[in-house]
Amino acid sequence: MPRPTPLSGFPELLPAQRFAETQVIATLASTFELHGFAPLETRAAEPLDQLLRKGDTSKEVYVLRRLQAEETADPSGSAGALGLHFDLTIPFARFVLENAGRLEFPFRRYQIQKVWRGERPQEGRFREFTQADIDIVGREVLPFHHDVEVARVMVDALRRLTFLPGFRLQVNNRKLIQGFYRALGARDLDEVMRIVDKLDKLPADEVGKLLVEEAGLTHEQADRCLQLATICTTDTSFVAQVRALGVEDDLLEEGLSELAAVSPGAPTWSTNG
Repeated sequence: MPRPTPLSGFPELLPAQRFAETQVIATLASTFELHGFAPLETRAAEPLDQLLRKGDTSKEVYVLRRLQAEETADPSGSAGALGLHFDLTIPFARFVLENAGRLEFPFRRYQIQKVWRGERPQEGRFREFTQADIDIVGREVLPFHHDVEVARVMVDALRRLTFLPGFRLQVNNRKLIQGFYRALGARDLDEVMRIVDKLDKLPADEVGKLLVEEAGLTHEQADRCLQLATICTTDTSFVAQVRALGVEDDLLEEGLSELAAVSPGAPTWSTNG
């Protein structure tokens, strides 16, 4: 029998590797539970139209279809198409909506599950992998101190993984970047955030070009967005650096205040969206 070809992006672990993985998962789960988070597991498949609501994700979603779907029509039609979830956020949001009458708010949950992304495999990136999430959901307004708590729980969980040589937790604030882009006059804030997020993969000049060509910014606006994205400090000095860019907006100020409220002892502060 010929030796099978490995399936790229779908890792299989040797027993020793699997043992290490289970220890990591157990450590994370026990830490989350010590902080009052309840375990949750959602289904692997979600309606395709729901998965695609998050934006430019169509290339990431694996569509789920029965082998005999063409011979036997699906009575639900195209609207009933399913896809494997590519993160745990959309399934969790759907779960909360469906079960709101049976949940106590603020609802604190953690999930550690497999997710699937149809992207090109490369070092450190797979098509199938395990994701760990924690969230706190409120019924109406959720006090900001819960955001601070989530960051501290993440730090506690990572510190308990004693084999890690060290880590850096980067924290940003959506209000800060949205307020900044809005004050600049950007028409599509989500598109600007999506493009700026590519700075981890592309050089700054290429990202700036995309901001002009795809987000409709001027070259000056694109430069200001890139200046904001370069600000990264280990304390609250980022506040002065952002204000030095000369952009004013109420939402921006709210974001700056909230980000500064998180204890500067643990994470690294980043204004990159």
